[in-house]
This record gives sequence, structure tokens and C-alpha cells, in this order.
Amino acid sequence: MARLKLDLHAIYNQGRQIEQALQAIFDDAEKKRIRTVEIIPGKGTGQLKKRVLKFLERPEIKARYHRIEKDSKNFGRLFVHFRH
Repeated sequence: MARLKLDLHAIYNQGRQIEQALQAIFDDAEKKRIRTVEIIPGKGTGQLKKRVLKFLERPEIKARYHRIEKDSKNFGRLFVHFRH
């Protein structure tokens, strides 16, 4: 199963780049008809994960995917599932 992966560790403190990276991976997933995107905000303080979840809750973004899965074994990882 094809999956895209976005690791946000390198840009954790660059708000604009985080949003651009998230938008780009969503565009890529839709264009390539990828069913799952793995987003790694990391563990840290949880602020980056909160930012990612807030982005995913926007109505225009929420309309683009099917569901979010929080990894039960790794707090610092999310899966976004698409229905194509």
C-alpha cells in the first residue's frame, strides 16, 4: 500500500512552512490517489501536534480527507486517510 510521509521535525518552529508542507502533501496525495498520509509532528511538548490537528480541523481541509487516526503506539504520529 502506497503511503506518503511528512516529518515536521526540521521545520517545527516555522509556522508558514508547516502549513505549506501540509498543503503540499495533501495536494500530492490527492493527485497520486494515495490513501494514507503519515504526519510526524514528534512528541516534544505537543504544541506542534496541536497545530497540525488545528490545521486538519479547518472546514476546507476536513472536506479533503476521510478520517484521522492517532497512532496508539506512538504519540508523535498521525495518519490521515483519504477516500478517492
